Amino acid sequence: MEGGVGGEVDHLAGERATAQFDVEHMKVAWAGSRHAVDVADRMARLVASDPVFRKDNRTMLPRKELFKDTLRKAAHAWKRIVELRLTEEEANLLRLYVDQPGYVDLHWGMFVPAIKGQGTEEQQKKWLPLAYRFQIIGCYAQTELGHGSNVQGLETTATFDPKTDEFVIHSPTLTSSKWWPGGLGKASTHAVVYARLITEGKDYGIHGFIVQLRSLEDHSPLPGVTLGDIGGKFGSGAYNSMDNGVLRFDHVRIPRDQMLMRLSQVTKEGKYVHSDVPKQLLYGTMVFVRQTIVADASKALSRATCIAVRYSAIRKQFGPQTGGPETQVLNYKTQQSRLFPLLASAYAFRFVGEWLKWLYTDVTHKLEAKDFSTLQEAHACTAGLKAVTTSATADGIEECRKLCGGHGYLNSSGLPELFAIYVPACTYEGDNVVLLLQVARFLMKTVSQLASGKQPVGTTAYMGNIQYLMQCKCGVNTAEDWLNPAAIREVFEARALRMAVNCAQNINKAPSQEEGFYELSPDLLEVAVAHIQLIIVTKFIEKLEQDIPGEGVKEQLRILCNVYALYLVHKHLGDFLSTGSITARQGALANEQLGKLYAQVRPNAVALVDAFNYTDHYLGSVLGRYDGNVYPALYEEAWKDPLNDTDVPDGYQEHLRPLLKQQLKLSRL
Repeated sequence: MEGGVGGEVDHLAGERATAQFDVEHMKVAWAGSRHAVDVADRMARLVASDPVFRKDNRTMLPRKELFKDTLRKAAHAWKRIVELRLTEEEANLLRLYVDQPGYVDLHWGMFVPAIKGQGTEEQQKKWLPLAYRFQIIGCYAQTELGHGSNVQGLETTATFDPKTDEFVIHSPTLTSSKWWPGGLGKASTHAVVYARLITEGKDYGIHGFIVQLRSLEDHSPLPGVTLGDIGGKFGSGAYNSMDNGVLRFDHVRIPRDQMLMRLSQVTKEGKYVHSDVPKQLLYGTMVFVRQTIVADASKALSRATCIAVRYSAIRKQFGPQTGGPETQVLNYKTQQSRLFPLLASAYAFRFVGEWLKWLYTDVTHKLEAKDFSTLQEAHACTAGLKAVTTSATADGIEECRKLCGGHGYLNSSGLPELFAIYVPACTYEGDNVVLLLQVARFLMKTVSQLASGKQPVGTTAYMGNIQYLMQCKCGVNTAEDWLNPAAIREVFEARALRMAVNCAQNINKAPSQEEGFYELSPDLLEVAVAHIQLIIVTKFIEKLEQDIPGEGVKEQLRILCNVYALYLVHKHLGDFLSTGSITARQGALANEQLGKLYAQVRPNAVALVDAFNYTDHYLGSVLGRYDGNVYPALYEEAWKDPLNDTDVPDGYQEHLRPLLKQQLKLSRL
């Protein structure tokens, strides 16, 4: 999809002519269907053509103006959604391409799903129509100043008063202040607040409550509610368009029926009662949210690699010592070895995200049938994928910035802001280290149950093949043998299982299991990562087993799959060697084959990022423009900076002129 200025010379035309596949078919492989490509194309162009959605000045706006601009864009987006009668799919894509963090993200992404997942049918009928029509704006108030990932440690209380049939919401300490919820600072009228439910003098743990925060007449905070924005965050523009907030309650009363009561409720008399709905149903919502985060990782990493690949094809630097033209940066092997694994990762994360959509549907159906057999495995899988993909993406965006040299440091490159917007994903919805330790605990439990004959399920099914995987030898004898998907899969399974078994054995040697987990926690992180990387590699291989239309498309995806897998072998060579999964010679052969694969990616690199189908507006980068007309664009962008509004800067008369004229008044010592 082209988004540049019409009529300009396409400086990347030669690169596109080398493509060994049909880009339109690759767009379908990336998006999932022709329909998805067409809908995305329409929504992206709709946003790009609307002047209200301009964002090229975003990094230059002061915080107040930036937030006001966000409010304006959100309201305009809603107006267009209503006017054009967009479907839910189209509306979601329109908001995606507006590409500015704001309160609507939490309203749709957390507030509405929380009511859907935890509210009774009656509560859903009352609150969801108001939320769907934006008659109320909601956020998700869980994290506190002193407690983030440790949800069970939250301090906010909700004490039931049977005399008035109300809950009293209270913040007993400074550290119980809600801190970080997006949309809370200035926009939200309501919140799903998580607090300790106390009734009849007993603490029943964390429950959700719908609490009104601001007047629907003048938007002022309600009595007993103290709230505001927590201040500026990392980067220019970036996540500063979001009003992350602080919230404290001083004995705020809400009706009893504003407790989310699908799973449990409190009677008028104050009795705590469990419903017939199994609490495991909450996991369905968690799988949905984490599936979305993995999909977002592929979008963010693909944007960064698109910018870096296109610019690397345009930028020329140095040349042969004998003279002659300078060399395209993309032709340097050092550039390829850093950039092409990130390109492959973007595709890998996309396809594992597709599989997670299927997993969410599967888990939901099983939960509704009260089948909880795969629940723990699905929870561990989604937690680990969230952690691994977000960490790799944050690191990958920063690497792409470095790959663009000095110009990558400019805001106009789009990369500094993209990094600043994305990096919070490593923390929200579960800190990545905490999530990986949860995965590791599940893997240790699975290993401990193997001796009893209990068969592992889903993504851990390979562990059931323990007798073979613990003693098998890698059959790779030549570099080309590393192109065999069965060999790759077996090597990744052997590494993951052997690391898990080794950790389990070491934990058993500790004085207690908890002490073993504590001492071995760094090793457990590596065990979890190995398991999750196996899942990603496996799902990429399974993607290649599907019917993929278009000449050359499957072959290019196969090359990218092999790049992703062999790069992981290269990066984690110590793990593969120490577990005996491969030999040192086989590791050297993997590196040899990886170099050959980079050479195969090179002629197709620009076409592979074109398949992401991003407009110039969405990409937001002068370095990554579709037409490759980088240098005139960089020059033009420089003059847009407010510092260039005048030739003589503000402050010249007070500070520069006296210095230059040697008229500074010197103090007497």
